[in-house]
Amino acid sequence: MAKKQNGLSPAELSSFCGQVALILEAGLPLYDGMETLAAGETGTNADWYQAASRGVTETGSLYDALKQDGRWPAYLVEMVGIGERSGHLEQVMRGLEVFYAREDRIRSSVVSAVTYPLVLGIMLVVIVFILLWKVLPVFRRVLDSMGVGLSESGARLMNLGSTVGWIVLVLVALAVLAAVVFAVLSRTKHRDAVFAFLQRKIPVLARLSRKLSASRVSGVLSMMLSSGFPMEDALEMTGKVLTDKEAAEKVSAIREGLSEGKAFADAVSDTGLFDDLHSSMIRMGSATGHEDQVLGKLSGLYEEEVEEDIARLISIIEPSLVALLAIVIGAVLLSVMLPMAGILTSL
Repeated sequence: MAKKQNGLSPAELSSFCGQVALILEAGLPLYDGMETLAAGETGTNADWYQAASRGVTETGSLYDALKQDGRWPAYLVEMVGIGERSGHLEQVMRGLEVFYAREDRIRSSVVSAVTYPLVLGIMLVVIVFILLWKVLPVFRRVLDSMGVGLSESGARLMNLGSTVGWIVLVLVALAVLAAVVFAVLSRTKHRDAVFAFLQRKIPVLARLSRKLSASRVSGVLSMMLSSGFPMEDALEMTGKVLTDKEAAEKVSAIREGLSEGKAFADAVSDTGLFDDLHSSMIRMGSATGHEDQVLGKLSGLYEEEVEEDIARLISIIEPSLVALLAIVIGAVLLSVMLPMAGILTSL
């Protein structure tokens, strides 16, 4: 299970949304259902359920209850508000259940992608340090005790191996330290600034973030349009839901384009929020009057692409680090063994 954020992990948020959806599907009054959920939750999340139940009883609205609590993720709260206003709260909660279940899988994949390189990096640092600090000096003392010295080429080779080893050691140690620092900062109030910095410096993270934003924008717009909301209102509510500032700015740009008389497909294409192929799909959907269906399809496509990109990234990182570990250790050992072999054969 992914690490908790905002108090509840994505898996726990998915479970909450699924239980609320069950209450609505069963036709129970929401306040009765929430009271039953709160009574049945006795774990560490009991306070969250109890606060939500009290809020629903007092206000009659799940959106107001979650918003006044202040601890629930902004995306979930705003989507609940959209569901209540559109009369499709049940569908929204089912959608949120799937969304957070998918986010839990994505975060677990990300944790795996980060943890494995860190472990290998630490192993690389430890092994190379031991080789350079303990093993090489032992070989040098052995040669001295034998009364033989290294040839000029052998000495150069051993020094080269030692130098390369120290360089790799320092670089990997700095990379591991940077990863640890970023991981710590990501759990503080500087989280957004850290992610923005990483997206600027690491193109693959920027692409993943853009695809996630495109998935959220298309998913919310699809839900709003299928519920009968005008495009302008749908875009306004979508902007409030987004936590990604760049994506929210692009949604605002789409609204401005519509106010200037542009077609929706043209306004979307100008922002670059979607790929060219997907912008063409939106253009076709607008021409046929099926914008909501096309946007819903795009939301699923982008989520699948994110999962595939993460899996592909992991499949590249893991063998690359194993190969690097083998090459560095092999180079350091060869720099020692080859001069030794030359000396032994000359005896």
